[in-house]
Amino acid sequence: MLRQVHNIGRRRAWVIWLVGLAVYVLAVFHRTSLGVAGLLAADRFDITAAQLATFTVVQLSVYAAMQIPVGVLLDRFGSRTLMLTGLLLMTAGQMWFAFAGSFEVGIAARILLGAGDAMIFTSLLRLVAVWFRVKQAPFVTQLTGMVGQVGAIAAATPLAAALATWGWTRSFATAAGVGIVLSVLLVLLVKDSPYRGEAVERIKVRALARTLGEVWGNPGTQLGLWVHFTAQFGATVFTMLWGYPFLVSGEGLAPGLASWLLVVMTVTAMAAGPLVAAFTARVPYRRSQLVLGIVLSIVTVWAVVLLWPGPAPVWLLVVLVVVTAMGGPGSMVGFDLARTFHPSSRLGRATGVVNIGGFTASLVTIALIGVVLDQLAPGGPETYTLDHFRAAMSVQFVFWGIGIVQLVRYRRKSLRHLEEVHPAALEALRGGQTLLPGISRDVDP
Repeated sequence: MLRQVHNIGRRRAWVIWLVGLAVYVLAVFHRTSLGVAGLLAADRFDITAAQLATFTVVQLSVYAAMQIPVGVLLDRFGSRTLMLTGLLLMTAGQMWFAFAGSFEVGIAARILLGAGDAMIFTSLLRLVAVWFRVKQAPFVTQLTGMVGQVGAIAAATPLAAALATWGWTRSFATAAGVGIVLSVLLVLLVKDSPYRGEAVERIKVRALARTLGEVWGNPGTQLGLWVHFTAQFGATVFTMLWGYPFLVSGEGLAPGLASWLLVVMTVTAMAAGPLVAAFTARVPYRRSQLVLGIVLSIVTVWAVVLLWPGPAPVWLLVVLVVVTAMGGPGSMVGFDLARTFHPSSRLGRATGVVNIGGFTASLVTIALIGVVLDQLAPGGPETYTLDHFRAAMSVQFVFWGIGIVQLVRYRRKSLRHLEEVHPAALEALRGGQTLLPGISRDVDP
């Protein structure tokens, strides 16, 4: 029988969240560390643009491929075990990357890093879901995404300075060592649930196949996935690999100014998170429409920048990074949708499915940009021009177009699903509730 043994939404919950958040910040740092080290990596490993993109594509491919297995394991073993495993894998991967001397060894290290990273965010979101109150959860979820971007700031500025001062090996090895400290805090302070006697689902092949099918077939899951797909990849592509080269080699900015724009992008995402959270908590019925508006704004600004005659002025590039950054908080709405359309026993799997969306779009886009650059500028990074980047970065419009169509399509399907399965749930959603009777709650309140 389920029995609550700890208060939710109070001091213990915040301590657990802070430790988990620190792990997530480190994961974001590791994930985005090639953003300012990409050109240096191309020289260190003597590789082409497509090979450079392969580092990030492989890392994100592993991340995306592991989301459903991680969701299953999360529902079975809990957040602490998975976060600890992921932290140890990231630490090993980044340490190996610090000493890598060849392209092949670097790829193997990024595989470990991607596998570890895959276990962190969904595990942290599950902690948020069980340790915080219904009205707190959307805000804490957005706050998680917002503060997590501190890792991207650390990758954009302190890491760039460390690489210039200490060099490749010492910089990445130091970053890897932080994981050892956080693993101790994770073991000592994090608990999976405020409840005792909570039933943990056993992994059985038939039941697993059935429940995964139900999670995947739920239109709300699909809506969350396409929200994440459409909103997230633009910012991820920019911060993880191609933004810095685009600004430096394409737009002709000084490296220091390009790094500053990456910081502006991250700070914007952090500032926008609470605003998006407030909107989604107050008007959950309009969540996907908010995301659609954000995406259309991103598409518009990118079109203006790429069509601008000659290099874009700095003020326009500032607008570009600010608007593109909004996609990060917008993508977090997908996880809130997963929470709305599923009971807590399936939240790990549903969150994993949603998380596949943006990272799949990101890895394919990153790879295609590298392929286009190699075709147009086979001489390597030293030969890139603005025209080369205009063609390469235009790849993004294909994925925005696909995502917009699917987002609109699955919004309609998810609303029909609520009306058919439990009409009171649709009325509850329109009334401002995010946990719905008969859908994400077993009974009416």
